[in-house]
Amino acid sequence: MTQALTKQVTFDEFIAWYPESSDRHYELHDGVIVEMPKSTGKHSEIAGFINGSLFIEITRLSIPCFIPKECVIKSINTDSGYEPDVIVLDRQAIMDEPRWKKESIITRGSSVKLVVEVVSTNWSDDYALKLEDYESLGIPEYWIVNYLGLGGRRFIGNPKQPTISIYQLIEGEYQVRQFRENDLIQSPAFPELNLTAEQIFRAGEVA
Repeated sequence: MTQALTKQVTFDEFIAWYPESSDRHYELHDGVIVEMPKSTGKHSEIAGFINGSLFIEITRLSIPCFIPKECVIKSINTDSGYEPDVIVLDRQAIMDEPRWKKESIITRGSSVKLVVEVVSTNWSDDYALKLEDYESLGIPEYWIVNYLGLGGRRFIGNPKQPTISIYQLIEGEYQVRQFRENDLIQSPAFPELNLTAEQIFRAGEVA
């Protein structure tokens, strides 16, 4: 079993340490290696459903983007690195990424069309740490898919309920719109996406 380092490390030390063959996932949060919670079946189904839905749109409309199996987003402000649940990359912009071909590392927000985090028990990271870093990096669109209604009311409203928060970068700052129940998702990157919040929350369920 791979042991996480307990000392503060740099991003490059984290990448050098990261085990190549492991069924566990790790992120670097302000210099601290964090073992990510094991995904539940529902979490995995929702992430897979979003991945598949976006892939269909990319294919249908011949959008010059792709969805990698995995990658690490490097923060520009701190020693942090994240593995999002879903990420859509720009095929043209990725050519200018200095660490993509050899390491699957994203260092520029312009390479990203959309990033998605499906909320787990560590929900505060999605609404605080990652949101701030994705905004600073210049990632134009960020989804937080909170299918269990976890977290503070300031993030998902009152009463708390399953909510999809879509953050759009406008003049360097994120502006948020929230979607619940039968609200039709409105994605700047995929304006023709025909999905409701409830369809995403119910991914994998038998009708």
